[in-house]
Amino acid sequence: MDHSTEQIIEQHRGKPGSLIQVLMALQEENGWLPREVLARVSEKLGVPLSQVLRLATFYKTFKLLPEGRHKIHVCTGSSCHTRGAQRVLAAVQELTGARPGETDPKAKFSLETVNCLGCCNLGPVVEIDGKTVGRASPAGVADELKKYE
Repeated sequence: MDHSTEQIIEQHRGKPGSLIQVLMALQEENGWLPREVLARVSEKLGVPLSQVLRLATFYKTFKLLPEGRHKIHVCTGSSCHTRGAQRVLAAVQELTGARPGETDPKAKFSLETVNCLGCCNLGPVVEIDGKTVGRASPAGVADELKKYE
């Protein structure tokens, strides 16, 4: 365990409700929450590992796998859905090797589905590293993802 992990745990030890703050700080430090870090939190704070894992998996903000270098969000909200978001999502999954909520094996892409990206009139919408791709199609997404190789 690295020194910063130990420091973060120690800063919060003994404070009521500290588990969430510890996990948030550790994720900010590491970008994700490796299982060995969660085991260390359990040990140092005296909280059963099952409780730490339950909390870490309950909140979507916590990542139990490392994120890819590029973040892809595919809108599956009503407007995008009716305009073909599922075909676009299937293409992104096939092209990247990642499923929603996962990172591809090479840690290049992380894929998430979202309910709305706020530009419904451009649906289906995909966001790659914060860049919006409107009226997305499977072929268009394939061309766009080539730019991230």
